[in-house]
Amino acid sequence: MSNLVARLSRPDARRPRVMVVANQKGGVGKTTTAINLATALAAIGKPTLLIDIDPQGNASTGLGIDHADRKVTIYDVLLGGAPLADAVTPTKVPRLSIVPATVDLSGAELELIEMERRNYRLKDSLEQFAQSNEQNFAYVLIDCPPSLTLLTVNAMAAADAVLVPLQCEFFALEGLTQLLKTIERVRAGLNPQLEVQGIVLTMYDKRNKLSDMVAADVRTHMGEKVYKTVIPRNVRISEAPSHGLPALIYDLKCPGSQAYIKLAGELIQREQAREAA
Repeated sequence: MSNLVARLSRPDARRPRVMVVANQKGGVGKTTTAINLATALAAIGKPTLLIDIDPQGNASTGLGIDHADRKVTIYDVLLGGAPLADAVTPTKVPRLSIVPATVDLSGAELELIEMERRNYRLKDSLEQFAQSNEQNFAYVLIDCPPSLTLLTVNAMAAADAVLVPLQCEFFALEGLTQLLKTIERVRAGLNPQLEVQGIVLTMYDKRNKLSDMVAADVRTHMGEKVYKTVIPRNVRISEAPSHGLPALIYDLKCPGSQAYIKLAGELIQREQAREAA
Protein backbone atom coordinates (compact mmCIF):
# COMPACT_ATOMS: atom_id res chain seq x y z
CA MET A 1 0.00 0.00 0.00
CA SER A 2 2.81 2.41 0.88
CA ASN A 3 4.39 1.84 -2.55
CA LEU A 4 1.09 2.72 -4.24
CA VAL A 5 0.77 5.94 -2.24
CA ALA A 6 4.35 6.84 -3.13
CA ARG A 7 3.68 6.33 -6.83
CA LEU A 8 0.50 8.42 -6.68
CA SER A 9 2.26 11.22 -4.82
CA ARG A 10 5.42 11.42 -6.91
CA PRO A 11 5.35 14.23 -9.50
CA ASP A 12 5.88 13.12 -13.11
CA ALA A 13 9.07 14.50 -14.65
CA ARG A 14 7.73 14.30 -18.20
CA ARG A 15 5.33 15.88 -20.67
CA PRO A 16 1.97 16.45 -18.97
CA ARG A 17 -0.99 14.32 -19.99
CA VAL A 18 -3.49 16.62 -21.71
CA MET A 19 -7.21 15.89 -21.32
CA VAL A 20 -10.20 17.76 -22.65
CA VAL A 21 -13.35 17.85 -20.52
CA ALA A 22 -16.05 18.19 -23.15
CA ASN A 23 -19.70 17.71 -23.97
CA GLN A 24 -21.58 19.56 -26.70
CA LYS A 25 -24.63 19.68 -24.44
CA GLY A 26 -24.72 22.31 -21.71
CA GLY A 27 -25.75 21.78 -18.12
CA VAL A 28 -24.16 18.35 -17.71
CA GLY A 29 -21.67 19.26 -14.99
CA LYS A 30 -18.77 19.78 -17.37
CA THR A 31 -17.12 22.75 -15.66
CA THR A 32 -17.93 21.36 -12.21
CA THR A 33 -16.18 18.13 -13.20
CA ALA A 34 -13.17 19.99 -14.61
CA ILE A 35 -12.76 22.09 -11.45
CA ASN A 36 -13.21 19.32 -8.92
CA LEU A 37 -11.31 16.62 -10.79
CA ALA A 38 -8.39 19.03 -11.19
CA THR A 39 -8.59 19.81 -7.46
CA ALA A 40 -8.70 16.12 -6.55
CA LEU A 41 -5.70 15.32 -8.77
CA ALA A 42 -3.74 18.14 -7.15
CA ALA A 43 -4.78 16.90 -3.71
CA ILE A 44 -3.32 13.44 -4.30
CA GLY A 45 0.00 14.92 -5.36
CA LYS A 46 -0.41 15.45 -9.11
CA PRO A 47 0.44 19.05 -10.06
CA THR A 48 -2.37 20.05 -12.41
CA LEU A 49 -3.05 22.92 -14.80
CA LEU A 50 -6.64 23.75 -15.74
CA ILE A 51 -7.08 25.70 -18.98
CA ASP A 52 -10.36 27.60 -19.20
CA ILE A 53 -11.20 27.88 -22.89
CA ASP A 54 -14.88 28.72 -22.40
CA PRO A 55 -15.74 32.41 -23.01
CA GLN A 56 -18.08 32.30 -20.01
CA GLY A 57 -15.00 31.85 -17.81
CA ASN A 58 -16.90 29.77 -15.27
CA ALA A 59 -13.93 27.59 -14.37
CA SER A 60 -11.92 30.72 -13.60
CA THR A 61 -14.72 32.12 -11.43
CA GLY A 62 -15.26 28.76 -9.75
CA LEU A 63 -11.63 28.73 -8.66
CA GLY A 64 -11.86 32.23 -7.21
CA ILE A 65 -9.94 34.13 -9.90
CA ASP A 66 -11.28 37.70 -9.90
CA HIS A 67 -11.69 39.40 -13.26
CA ALA A 68 -9.15 42.01 -12.18
CA ASP A 69 -6.58 39.25 -11.72
CA ARG A 70 -7.05 37.81 -15.22
CA LYS A 71 -4.34 39.97 -16.70
CA VAL A 72 -3.04 37.39 -19.20
CA THR A 73 -5.65 34.92 -20.43
CA ILE A 74 -6.11 32.08 -22.88
CA TYR A 75 -7.26 34.71 -25.39
CA ASP A 76 -3.78 36.26 -25.36
CA VAL A 77 -2.22 32.83 -25.78
CA LEU A 78 -4.37 31.79 -28.74
CA LEU A 79 -3.91 35.09 -30.54
CA GLY A 80 -0.15 34.97 -30.06
CA GLY A 81 0.08 37.87 -27.66
CA ALA A 82 1.68 35.89 -24.85
CA PRO A 83 3.26 32.49 -24.18
CA LEU A 84 1.19 30.03 -22.18
CA ALA A 85 3.59 30.27 -19.22
CA ASP A 86 2.67 33.96 -18.77
CA ALA A 87 -1.01 33.08 -18.37
CA VAL A 88 -0.55 30.40 -15.71
CA THR A 89 -2.20 31.70 -12.52
CA PRO A 90 -1.94 30.04 -9.09
CA THR A 91 -5.17 29.17 -7.28
CA LYS A 92 -6.02 28.72 -3.61
CA VAL A 93 -5.52 24.99 -4.08
CA PRO A 94 -1.91 23.78 -3.63
CA ARG A 95 -0.44 22.28 -6.84
CA LEU A 96 -3.36 23.59 -8.94
CA SER A 97 -2.99 26.47 -11.41
CA ILE A 98 -5.31 27.83 -14.07
CA VAL A 99 -5.06 29.65 -17.38
CA PRO A 100 -8.09 31.94 -17.03
CA ALA A 101 -10.62 33.09 -19.60
CA THR A 102 -12.70 36.23 -20.06
CA VAL A 103 -15.55 37.21 -22.35
CA ASP A 104 -12.92 38.51 -24.82
CA LEU A 105 -12.56 34.89 -25.86
CA SER A 106 -15.99 35.02 -27.53
CA GLY A 107 -14.48 37.09 -30.33
CA ALA A 108 -11.43 34.91 -30.75
CA GLU A 109 -13.00 32.61 -33.32
CA LEU A 110 -13.43 35.37 -35.88
CA GLU A 111 -9.85 36.46 -35.34
CA LEU A 112 -8.49 32.91 -35.51
CA ILE A 113 -10.10 32.19 -38.88
CA GLU A 114 -7.50 34.29 -40.69
CA MET A 115 -4.51 32.99 -38.73
CA GLU A 116 -2.01 30.32 -39.70
CA ARG A 117 -2.51 26.92 -38.04
CA ARG A 118 -5.82 28.16 -36.66
CA ASN A 119 -6.75 24.66 -35.46
CA TYR A 120 -3.42 24.15 -33.72
CA ARG A 121 -2.92 27.40 -31.83
CA LEU A 122 -3.39 25.76 -28.43
CA LYS A 123 -1.41 22.66 -29.42
CA ASP A 124 1.57 24.78 -30.49
CA SER A 125 1.44 26.81 -27.27
CA LEU A 126 1.23 23.67 -25.13
CA GLU A 127 4.14 22.02 -26.90
CA GLN A 128 6.29 25.09 -26.33
CA PHE A 129 5.20 25.19 -22.70
CA ALA A 130 5.88 21.47 -22.18
CA GLN A 131 9.51 21.86 -23.24
CA SER A 132 10.21 23.67 -19.99
CA ASN A 133 7.27 22.58 -17.77
CA GLU A 134 9.11 24.22 -14.90
CA GLN A 135 6.19 23.60 -12.56
CA ASN A 136 6.29 19.91 -13.48
CA PHE A 137 2.58 19.59 -14.22
CA ALA A 138 1.46 15.99 -14.45
CA TYR A 139 -1.94 16.80 -15.96
CA VAL A 140 -3.44 19.55 -18.08
CA LEU A 141 -7.25 19.64 -18.12
CA ILE A 142 -9.06 21.82 -20.66
CA ASP A 143 -12.60 23.02 -19.93
CA CYS A 144 -14.37 23.54 -23.27
CA PRO A 145 -17.45 25.52 -24.32
CA PRO A 146 -20.67 23.48 -24.50
CA SER A 147 -20.65 23.54 -28.31
CA LEU A 148 -18.51 22.54 -31.26
CA THR A 149 -16.55 25.71 -31.99
CA LEU A 150 -13.05 26.53 -33.18
CA LEU A 151 -12.12 26.75 -29.51
CA THR A 152 -13.28 23.18 -28.89
CA VAL A 153 -11.46 22.01 -32.03
CA ASN A 154 -8.28 23.68 -30.76
CA ALA A 155 -8.65 21.87 -27.44
CA MET A 156 -9.20 18.47 -29.05
CA ALA A 157 -6.36 18.98 -31.53
CA ALA A 158 -4.04 19.64 -28.57
CA ALA A 159 -5.23 16.80 -26.33
CA ASP A 160 -4.25 13.22 -25.72
CA ALA A 161 -7.73 12.22 -24.61
CA VAL A 162 -11.30 13.37 -23.97
CA LEU A 163 -13.12 12.97 -20.68
CA VAL A 164 -16.89 13.14 -21.16
CA PRO A 165 -19.25 14.19 -18.32
CA LEU A 166 -22.66 12.70 -19.11
CA GLN A 167 -25.81 13.70 -17.26
CA CYS A 168 -28.12 10.89 -16.19
CA GLU A 169 -31.09 12.05 -18.25
CA PHE A 170 -33.27 10.76 -21.06
CA PHE A 171 -31.34 12.25 -24.01
CA ALA A 172 -27.90 11.34 -22.67
CA LEU A 173 -27.07 8.68 -25.27
CA GLU A 174 -28.20 10.87 -28.15
CA GLY A 175 -25.86 13.65 -27.07
CA LEU A 176 -23.04 11.16 -26.49
CA THR A 177 -23.42 9.79 -30.02
CA GLN A 178 -23.04 13.30 -31.46
CA LEU A 179 -19.96 13.97 -29.34
CA LEU A 180 -18.31 10.68 -30.34
CA LYS A 181 -18.85 11.59 -34.01
CA THR A 182 -17.15 14.93 -33.36
CA ILE A 183 -14.21 13.21 -31.68
CA GLU A 184 -13.93 10.82 -34.62
CA ARG A 185 -13.86 13.72 -37.09
CA VAL A 186 -11.11 15.45 -35.09
CA ARG A 187 -9.18 12.17 -34.94
CA ALA A 188 -9.49 11.66 -38.69
CA GLY A 189 -8.58 15.20 -39.70
CA LEU A 190 -6.47 16.80 -36.98
CA ASN A 191 -5.31 14.52 -34.19
CA PRO A 192 -5.04 10.76 -34.90
CA GLN A 193 -3.85 10.09 -31.33
CA LEU A 194 -7.01 11.45 -29.70
CA GLU A 195 -8.90 8.89 -27.60
CA VAL A 196 -11.88 8.76 -25.28
CA GLN A 197 -10.34 8.47 -21.84
CA GLY A 198 -13.61 7.83 -20.09
CA ILE A 199 -17.24 8.76 -19.55
CA VAL A 200 -18.34 10.13 -16.17
CA LEU A 201 -21.99 9.85 -15.18
CA THR A 202 -23.02 13.08 -13.46
CA MET A 203 -26.08 14.42 -11.61
CA TYR A 204 -27.03 10.91 -10.55
CA ASP A 205 -30.12 10.77 -8.35
CA LYS A 206 -30.49 7.41 -6.61
CA ARG A 207 -34.14 8.23 -5.81
CA ASN A 208 -34.93 8.51 -9.51
CA LYS A 209 -35.35 5.27 -11.47
CA LEU A 210 -34.50 7.15 -14.68
CA SER A 211 -30.95 7.70 -13.40
CA ASP A 212 -30.51 3.95 -12.97
CA MET A 213 -31.98 3.27 -16.41
CA VAL A 214 -29.73 5.81 -18.12
CA ALA A 215 -26.64 4.57 -16.27
CA ALA A 216 -27.39 0.97 -17.24
CA ASP A 217 -28.03 1.97 -20.86
CA VAL A 218 -24.76 3.91 -21.15
CA ARG A 219 -22.78 1.07 -19.57
CA THR A 220 -24.38 -1.41 -21.98
CA HIS A 221 -23.36 0.66 -25.00
CA MET A 222 -19.97 1.96 -23.83
CA GLY A 223 -18.76 -0.82 -21.51
CA GLU A 224 -15.46 -0.23 -19.73
CA LYS A 225 -15.23 3.35 -21.01
CA VAL A 226 -17.75 4.33 -18.35
CA TYR A 227 -16.26 5.09 -14.94
CA LYS A 228 -17.52 3.07 -12.00
CA THR A 229 -17.64 6.25 -9.94
CA VAL A 230 -20.80 8.31 -10.44
CA ILE A 231 -21.23 11.94 -9.40
CA PRO A 232 -24.46 12.45 -7.42
CA ARG A 233 -26.74 15.44 -7.46
CA ASN A 234 -25.55 17.46 -4.50
CA VAL A 235 -26.51 20.92 -3.27
CA ARG A 236 -23.04 21.58 -1.85
CA ILE A 237 -21.48 21.08 -5.30
CA SER A 238 -23.89 23.68 -6.69
CA GLU A 239 -23.16 26.16 -3.89
CA ALA A 240 -19.37 26.00 -4.08
CA PRO A 241 -18.78 28.12 -7.25
CA SER A 242 -20.60 31.09 -5.74
CA HIS A 243 -17.90 31.11 -3.06
CA GLY A 244 -15.09 30.84 -5.60
CA LEU A 245 -14.12 27.44 -4.27
CA PRO A 246 -14.07 23.86 -5.57
CA ALA A 247 -16.56 21.64 -3.76
CA LEU A 248 -13.62 19.70 -2.30
CA ILE A 249 -12.50 22.84 -0.46
CA TYR A 250 -15.98 24.16 0.28
CA ASP A 251 -17.18 20.90 1.83
CA LEU A 252 -14.80 17.96 1.66
CA LYS A 253 -17.17 15.57 3.39
CA CYS A 254 -20.20 16.07 1.14
CA PRO A 255 -21.10 13.15 -1.18
CA GLY A 256 -20.15 15.10 -4.30
CA SER A 257 -16.64 15.88 -3.05
CA GLN A 258 -16.08 12.29 -1.99
CA ALA A 259 -17.20 11.13 -5.44
CA TYR A 260 -14.68 13.39 -7.19
CA ILE A 261 -11.88 12.07 -4.98
CA LYS A 262 -12.85 8.53 -5.96
CA LEU A 263 -13.01 9.58 -9.61
CA ALA A 264 -9.47 10.99 -9.45
CA GLY A 265 -8.21 7.73 -7.96
CA GLU A 266 -9.95 5.73 -10.67
CA LEU A 267 -8.52 8.00 -13.35
CA ILE A 268 -5.00 7.51 -12.01
CA GLN A 269 -5.49 3.73 -12.04
CA ARG A 270 -6.61 3.89 -15.67
CA GLU A 271 -3.62 6.01 -16.59
CA GLN A 272 -1.22 3.63 -14.89
CA ALA A 273 -2.80 0.67 -16.70
CA ARG A 274 -2.47 2.55 -20.02
CA GLU A 275 1.21 3.27 -19.40
CA ALA A 276 1.89 -0.34 -18.41
CA ALA A 277 0.16 -1.75 -21.51
